[in-house]
Amino acid sequence: MEFITVRDLRIRSAEIWERLREQGELVLTNNGKPIAILSDVEQNSVEEVLAMLRRARAQAAVSRLRQAAVQTGVDRLPLDDVNAEIAAVRAARAPVV
Repeated sequence: MEFITVRDLRIRSAEIWERLREQGELVLTNNGKPIAILSDVEQNSVEEVLAMLRRARAQAAVSRLRQAAVQTGVDRLPLDDVNAEIAAVRAARAPVV
């Protein structure tokens, strides 16, 4: 995967767009750090591609949560403790009437 800088995108945008069409994806960097992924999409598939990206992000977030649960031992909590924690959070969020 090719990396391009924000400066390159600003200065040589026509060349970058051509490379994007050829390669399909480019990683945009700022100060040497990745900040975005540019992906070539067809006009009639924008919504579908966005939906797939959102699903992939959600799956990655769930995976990170599961890994954190395993590392902290929370994955072994008894169901009663899980339900008590959920009830406590819900009670704290409940509006005061």
